[in-house]
Amino acid sequence: MIIRTHAYARAGLVGNPSDGYHGKTISIIARNFKAEVVLYQSPELVIEPSDQDISEFACVSELVEDVRRHGYYGGVRLIKAAIRRFAAHCRAHGIDLDSKNFTVRYTSSIPRLVGMAGSSAIVTASLRALMAYYDVEIPKPAQANLVLSVENQELGINAGLQDRVIQVFEGAVYMDFAEKFMAENGHGCYEPIPPKLLPALYVAFDPDRAEGSQRFHGHVRALYDEGNERVHRAMRQFARLAERTQKLILAGRGTEIGPLLDKNFDLRASIYRISDENIAMVKAARAAGASAKFAGSGGAIIGTYPDDQTYRRLQKRLSALGCKVFKPRI
Repeated sequence: MIIRTHAYARAGLVGNPSDGYHGKTISIIARNFKAEVVLYQSPELVIEPSDQDISEFACVSELVEDVRRHGYYGGVRLIKAAIRRFAAHCRAHGIDLDSKNFTVRYTSSIPRLVGMAGSSAIVTASLRALMAYYDVEIPKPAQANLVLSVENQELGINAGLQDRVIQVFEGAVYMDFAEKFMAENGHGCYEPIPPKLLPALYVAFDPDRAEGSQRFHGHVRALYDEGNERVHRAMRQFARLAERTQKLILAGRGTEIGPLLDKNFDLRASIYRISDENIAMVKAARAAGASAKFAGSGGAIIGTYPDDQTYRRLQKRLSALGCKVFKPRI
């Protein structure tokens, strides 16, 4: 039996980065890119490396380019950590796993280091494969928590729940991470949004504009933990933008959310250090007549556009910056 599972790229539509601060967000899946895991029974437990895990190079410049494009870590460590957390989850819930080994490998087309959740997609796809292989059912909210624990507890990756929730639930989801609700239920309140109600959306990215999430979030997290009022106020404002966006979409007024997305980025720029290259992407998109904000931590943007003429203009302006533009399949 060969098991194939996958998880898609994602883009934060509005409210991010308040998901890590008991805020509210809306996120979407982009089926244009995905991570896929293949798992089958074998005599030994084997994790096969992908092209993101290579350790042999023709020269120093090739190594430097590989690090620039993929970072220092590939997906093998993610799969190892996923297996370990899955086994720990099963032990904690009294689930006995069959003593059968397997071989697992992965591939991913999700652009790296541009805030489209490539790492959590590999973990999510791995978890789905393990659940199918061992015939274990885990509720979706608990799956998202488990994926997050793989990254922040096993690997020390600073991350929030938003990416994991949307990759588990798929489609478009409004998420409320209110502290009281999470304390009582162990997860946030997640409400699917019918994709057909969403306005025309685009996503643009360029790996050269990437800013790692660890570096991006560290400064603001420290200020938040110190009780900085400006940062706390901003997180509340991000959450209100998500609330207003959800109401407009559900009321059939999705074409009106563009200014809220713009406000999301402008608010973010007021408390985060954002590179000139990333700001240039946003300015180019807005100059073309579209709205624009970060899809994640930098390197990719998302926004609305009113018509095909604007989309073509958007493509032209962003292509001049070396960016790729696409319409997300949600």
